[in-house]
Amino acid sequence: MSVAIDLTEALRRWIADEVGDPLASISGVRRTSAGFSRENWVFDASWTEAGQPRTAALIARRDPEGSVLDTDRRVETRVLAALETTSVPSPRLRWADLDGRRRGRPAIVMDVAEAVCDGFVLAGDAPAAERLRLAHELYDRLADIHLLDWRALGLADVLDDPGDQAAPAALAHWESELRRVQLEPEPELELVMHWLRAHAPRNAVTTLVHGDFKAGNVLLVGDLRADVGSAVVSAVLDWETVHLGDPREDLGWVTNPLRAQEHSIPGTWEPADLLARWSERTGMTAEPEAVQWWSVLANLKLSAIVLSGAHAFVSGRLDRVHQAPIGIYRLMLDMIGA
Repeated sequence: MSVAIDLTEALRRWIADEVGDPLASISGVRRTSAGFSRENWVFDASWTEAGQPRTAALIARRDPEGSVLDTDRRVETRVLAALETTSVPSPRLRWADLDGRRRGRPAIVMDVAEAVCDGFVLAGDAPAAERLRLAHELYDRLADIHLLDWRALGLADVLDDPGDQAAPAALAHWESELRRVQLEPEPELELVMHWLRAHAPRNAVTTLVHGDFKAGNVLLVGDLRADVGSAVVSAVLDWETVHLGDPREDLGWVTNPLRAQEHSIPGTWEPADLLARWSERTGMTAEPEAVQWWSVLANLKLSAIVLSGAHAFVSGRLDRVHQAPIGIYRLMLDMIGA
């Protein structure tokens, strides 16, 4: 029996136990991508509940054997459950196997939504005015995340509050990750980390931080045609790196010059426009110097993730070759004026 068949049957038994129907079935199981930090399997499930037939399109996301990003499934599931009571659109979590008992490694099952995911929607063919409306729609949802009352949602029980030391805490975390996976000296990163330590900003407020907000991590529903303009965000995806911290961390991530094509519309929606819109919606201040600091850290984070992939490949836990991200090093050095 193949590994794929074994996994499919394990998944079917899991669903059957959850819905209370031993005759539950699944079909169309297929792996959508290897994923950098998660295996994704989509399928259709059918079962009987209270004498009535039920069906659902579902996705199972399982931790891989080797990953470029280590995250905590318990935190993610707790946050997703909390978000169901808010206005922030998020995937519907069905079930979680946090100990890996069902499929060998931790996994979660969520509903599959009928929607469009387009990481470069702002660089698409629609007129600038329509893409600007979509930009507002996208980043207003980011502002909504930062406005959530995480204490009232009970997230203080699962997330650590760094107080006004979010920047030093984040730097310490990613420096630790770097030390764990680097295979050789990285003098460029040493210089960048020295600059980050010397310029770390204090945060005036602690908010929920998504950690990987971008157009490619949202689902859009509605007509994307230029003459309609009805597309809205139906779900914000990939809450794997969610945490408490400085909201400007997310702003530094989405204004990172490395990914300008994803988040800007030249001449219409530049980083300054995004920050002004965010400040207007949240009532918070987005000091350019602080956002710049977080943008540099974003690239240190990306560097650590790539080097994690190299470490996993060398140790035999990953079959993708990752090389040192020299281009990111150059960008960071330019950003800090080195």
